[in-house]
Amino acid sequence: MLPAHLDLVRSLSAPAVHPAAGRCAVAVTRPDFRADAAVGQIWEVPLHSGPARLLTRGFRDTAPQYSPDGSVLAFLRAAPAGRPQLAIVDARGGEPRVLTDAPLGVAQFAFSPDGARIAYTARVPEPGRYGSTDGVAAGAEDPRLIRDLNYRMNGVGYTGDQRTRLFVLDVPALEAEPFVAARGRAAAEEAAAKGQAAAEEQGTPTGLPEARQLTDGSVDHAEPRFSADGAWVYTVSGFDPAAVDTLGSRAVRTPVAGGASEALDLGTPDAASVDLAAETPDGSGVFVLASSLGDSGADFVGRATHLFWHSPADRATVRLSAEGDDLGEAAGALQVTGDGRALVLARTRGTVQLVSFAPDGRREQLTSGPLVVTGAGEARGAVVLAAADADGPGELYRLADDGGLEKLTDVNAPLREAAPPRGAQEFTGTSADGSDVHGWVVLPEGEGPHPTLLMIHGGPFAQYTGAWFDEAQVYAGAGYAVVMCNPRGAAGYGEDHARAIRGRMGSVDLEDVLGFLDSALAASPQLDAARLGILGGSYGGYLTAWTIAHDHRFKAAIVERGFLDPVSFVGSSDIGWFFPGEYTGWDAAAMTAQSPMARVGDVRTPTLVVHSEEDWRCPIEQAQRYYAALRLGGVDAELLVFPGENHELSRAGTPHHRRARFEHILRWFAQYL
Repeated sequence: MLPAHLDLVRSLSAPAVHPAAGRCAVAVTRPDFRADAAVGQIWEVPLHSGPARLLTRGFRDTAPQYSPDGSVLAFLRAAPAGRPQLAIVDARGGEPRVLTDAPLGVAQFAFSPDGARIAYTARVPEPGRYGSTDGVAAGAEDPRLIRDLNYRMNGVGYTGDQRTRLFVLDVPALEAEPFVAARGRAAAEEAAAKGQAAAEEQGTPTGLPEARQLTDGSVDHAEPRFSADGAWVYTVSGFDPAAVDTLGSRAVRTPVAGGASEALDLGTPDAASVDLAAETPDGSGVFVLASSLGDSGADFVGRATHLFWHSPADRATVRLSAEGDDLGEAAGALQVTGDGRALVLARTRGTVQLVSFAPDGRREQLTSGPLVVTGAGEARGAVVLAAADADGPGELYRLADDGGLEKLTDVNAPLREAAPPRGAQEFTGTSADGSDVHGWVVLPEGEGPHPTLLMIHGGPFAQYTGAWFDEAQVYAGAGYAVVMCNPRGAAGYGEDHARAIRGRMGSVDLEDVLGFLDSALAASPQLDAARLGILGGSYGGYLTAWTIAHDHRFKAAIVERGFLDPVSFVGSSDIGWFFPGEYTGWDAAAMTAQSPMARVGDVRTPTLVVHSEEDWRCPIEQAQRYYAALRLGGVDAELLVFPGENHELSRAGTPHHRRARFEHILRWFAQYL
């Protein structure tokens, strides 16, 4: 794979299965170099036979959902440089109708059980902010007075003046004639009838259905789901505004008719941080995805996400998932089936599997093998899932009656033809203390020995998998062997494994990645131990910087969007007020003892430092100070800065910047390896 092949990569949304269970809808998006943006449309895919067909033709159409009767398809539509808005279209196809004009865009939505309403969430700017007042640019806005710690978010910006609120609107009939605004004499007559001076002074009617705001903006609301009777909307919200500096989140339900939100009293500290809540179709209970925050209410490190069943009748809450489970891959992936089961995604040893839970605790793993499931949908027992494997970034599959998977799409065939995938070879290495370290090796063409890159993932509570990965494919395509593993601190191997680095970052995790590398070098003559590079982003940037301060065998390094100084991170990062202290401990000496910045004087490896200007997760000051220290210490170093990008550059940056990033990485390693 070459950097120029990025625009061949197709990504699939979670599929929406039509209530009749004969077809599904899926959004297919890709980076487009000409538009320098992600573009995509929605496709209809038959579940049994026949070709897929294009349903929408917008610039970027995403997040499809069918109405309960299957007559309407709702989705999010964004114009070039525009915000996503809620739209509907006849499920058979036709001209879509946009229903909202949210100034900052619509985030998520859900149909009511009768299909008559849609609940959605959208950020609402305070008056005078974010372009809400003509002539007031961002630099001319009033000053912000901040009184809490949790006041901004990477990729969003300041949050207190643009809270995400809950709305509900009535779904208009598609067969009705479109709204036509009155003009001329008719407009004047309508204005006079309403006692208005002139129609122009009241603004032009938009023809959009009236949306009713259900929450006041004191806290954010996310993941809307209707109750079975349609009278309530469940969301995940923060706590009382007076207690915003907490890590917890709670499940609440808000009456559609209007009124205050009510919190679900789950009654267990194991569910202190809620990701999603969804009621069963019969209204007998609520499935909740949540995790513990420990006795302190702030101990988030390596905490697995579990599935709970809450029964409103007796207010009992029972955990359904097992001790070793981790269902935190994607909160929005929780789907409740027509017969009242929960479909969730489980991280397991470098895979992501689809698992079904019944309220009584019965569990069924629906997929297996080297698969990464990214989303699923169900209707009348038909289960469709989007999943990646070693051959590509994702396709749709139907769960067959025999438990196997029937492939429904081949949207990434052009990518596969242009850049045949290099398979990831599963491998288990040994750490310094004898512990197993699980991971993969991706080899380029040829016998070798090949220059070898040790790649370290972010998180640290995340995981590499054996599925197709653009980073590994590009580096292998350039002739490098790629070595990647899940050291202690990673997800997918149980909480003991994930929490092993709490209070001692750069200890056993360092031993694990180096032990895995040494094991791979010993096992394969195709890897060249004399030509080693190392790279990683976020926590991977941390461990890369920490490694080259302790081990000088690497010929070149790339430290990207790194967590490099826990001390300054406290005041500069959006998560700085809790993240470094929970991982390193709050003691200043402990922070310094685990800080790459404190050991930068020991680095001798040529290092490319990569960062984005608008990164608020790992702010650019981390990179700037680290780069300056390298140069002042005589280390060959460069600083590569991307304007307009945030922490998600490598995954969701503009296509031009993503391609340029790969080109600079290959340039740097070619210079030294």
